[in-house]
Amino acid sequence: MEYQKHFFTDDGTVPNSHLPVILYLQVANNSSLSDWFENKLKENNWVNNWRDIVLPYDHFHSNTHEVLALSSGTVSLKIGGNKGKIFNLSAGDVLIIPGGVGHYSVSNHTNYQFIGGYPDGNDWDLRTGLPEERPAVLANLAKIIIPKTDPIFGENGHLIDLWK
Repeated sequence: MEYQKHFFTDDGTVPNSHLPVILYLQVANNSSLSDWFENKLKENNWVNNWRDIVLPYDHFHSNTHEVLALSSGTVSLKIGGNKGKIFNLSAGDVLIIPGGVGHYSVSNHTNYQFIGGYPDGNDWDLRTGLPEERPAVLANLAKIIIPKTDPIFGENGHLIDLWK
């Protein structure tokens, strides 16, 4: 499976992570990607699933990792805060985002859908990098554990090796 790993460092607003963002390219290509992705995530215990777009402003989660599996359309996401990178994604692509890594949609449309999920069905918080959030954010990030499974490939996924 073709994949990429991308590192983003703390920019003073968005803490990002020492763990890489993992991008799987064209994981699947079938007419029922939404159901296929959701079933894969459930099978690998990345649950608390949703089907939606990504918020159009920079945000991150300080208490959990997140997976975004693009089930339809195309979209451009900025990952990694102010000094981050724009990813142009198409249906079948999957992003695994470590806790603390900023992300948002830079596309001017909403004609796409992600299936999202969190390891062990964790609840997520919504942080935007406000200075008063930072002490709690850093404390939360220090408590996040590495998932036991990759959201798509289970115990055989690249997350297991890359996030050791």
